[in-house]
Amino acid sequence: MENFWIRLVFEFILADLSTICFGILLNVPKRAYHSAGAIGGASWAFYWIIYYQLHLGLALSNLLAAIMIGILSMAAARWQKMPMIIFNVPALVPLVPGGQAYKMVRYFVLGSNSTAWVYLYQVLVIAGAITLGFGLGDLINRLIFSERHLSNR
Repeated sequence: MENFWIRLVFEFILADLSTICFGILLNVPKRAYHSAGAIGGASWAFYWIIYYQLHLGLALSNLLAAIMIGILSMAAARWQKMPMIIFNVPALVPLVPGGQAYKMVRYFVLGSNSTAWVYLYQVLVIAGAITLGFGLGDLINRLIFSERHLSNR
């Protein structure tokens, strides 16, 4: 159990750093680095728990992590009075299926088409889950904030 928490903190820190570094490449304002990094780290840790610990599947884990990014990005955008895209694009980096895309191209080049098709399928599932997750995250945010807006009237 102790190893789980050490690994979870390690995963969070690496995802946080990768999110911040990608934010630097995108010229994200400096005051958004830590919030974007925390969102990226938290969503990756959430993904890691769902996929590697609970074994709930590739699509569901990416979908739920993308929903988390959408919700947290909106909260950070409202808190720091900045556009939501400043937070959700860098936070998306840990979820991007770069490894699977590389393996897909590699196996196509090597002539192992059946293995390449497996990786292509994974890339499409991950990309679709992330896209759907962002849409659902936006829908959840609209429901939450429109409910608050309506109750204030």
